[in-house]
Amino acid sequence: MLKAVRGTRDLLPPETETWNFVDAAARDVFRAYNFHEIRTPILEDLALFQRSVGEETDIVAKEMFAWEDRGRAASEKGQWLALRPENTAGVVRAYIENKLWDRPGVQKLYYIGPQFRRERPQKGRYRQFYQIGAEIIGPASAGSESPARDAEILEMLATLLDRLGITGWTLQLNSIGCLADRARYNEALRQALASIKDKMDPDCQRRAVTNPLRVFDCKVPEDQPIIEKLPRISEFLDEPCRQHYAQVKEILRSVGVAFEENDRLVRGLDYYTRTAFEFTHGALGAQNAILGGGRYDGLSEALGGPPAPGIGFAIGEDRLVMSLGKSPEDVLRKPDVYIAPLGAGMNKEVARVARELRRKDLVVELGDESFRLKKSFEIASKLGAKYILISGENEFSTGVFALKNLATGEQVQVPRDSLAAAIQR
Repeated sequence: MLKAVRGTRDLLPPETETWNFVDAAARDVFRAYNFHEIRTPILEDLALFQRSVGEETDIVAKEMFAWEDRGRAASEKGQWLALRPENTAGVVRAYIENKLWDRPGVQKLYYIGPQFRRERPQKGRYRQFYQIGAEIIGPASAGSESPARDAEILEMLATLLDRLGITGWTLQLNSIGCLADRARYNEALRQALASIKDKMDPDCQRRAVTNPLRVFDCKVPEDQPIIEKLPRISEFLDEPCRQHYAQVKEILRSVGVAFEENDRLVRGLDYYTRTAFEFTHGALGAQNAILGGGRYDGLSEALGGPPAPGIGFAIGEDRLVMSLGKSPEDVLRKPDVYIAPLGAGMNKEVARVARELRRKDLVVELGDESFRLKKSFEIASKLGAKYILISGENEFSTGVFALKNLATGEQVQVPRDSLAAAIQR
């Protein structure tokens, strides 16, 4: 028997109702903040992620699904492609390719869709996983560099989590400085790690050489006392970055979004600068991040585009659904009415009634003319329908239908043109 590939899975009803609930809430919140949807290809040129995410990151070095898309002739050299492991790089590529800087103001873009990483499958982590993300990007003259944009993104995320009913979240905040700050800090880390890195986990030893800042991503418990003694990025911020970070915090305090400063927080991708953040939740255990993001002021130039400061985030939707605390039954919209056709020839008649009711935004489930009335009642009850509409030859000839409330047992006679109103009441 063929099965889903390891690290992937089918999302089935009624579980998908929870996912739809999350997607709908995200779209509503994004609309209120004037964000608009962008849909980029799942396939991208491998070089996009090598130049943006960084060749020494785990994502590019270990986790990407990449292959050479050869030409028809065996000797013909092909293009190297990758399934997208994240979507910020693709959005910035689309920004450059489509000259979105010609549009007025900053571009406020969001996406919802699958990403792919060859990770070890575990709870909440899959090889095909889903992200909800958003980016603010544009020329500095349009205000894209402003700390107000950072605070707007963070306040929007707090609003979204509250809208979803997720309580007990914590916003962790840091600044990882500008490029010059990062260079000075990386050199200080290399010097501090030179004599002690051999005591660390092999993976952390590699990071200490290739990208010292990513040592802070290390989750090995035995390495934490070593990491705790390393220099802190806050000691290396220049004055403009320090002021930018201070203004972000000031705005967050003014709008009532609580945060914790964490000067050990870094982001795992090379393109991040200045503001870095994570929202965490205790329901997820040790790997407790629901979402993360930050500023990436030099990414457009790194990809061959014009200067376009930006900030964005990605929500791991798989983990967000886990922390939601809602079952599918909590969000499932059950049928408003089950139509029970009685007798031969009634299927075509009730199809017209169903069409009329569905146009009034009612959820309608149809029975079949071959069912006995008892069977229709049983199915309607199992589906959780609010009403059952008894529809036989007599009802269609008189234009008056028996509408029964399955919760109370009350049955009323309702004219056909009043059915939608009666059900909605």
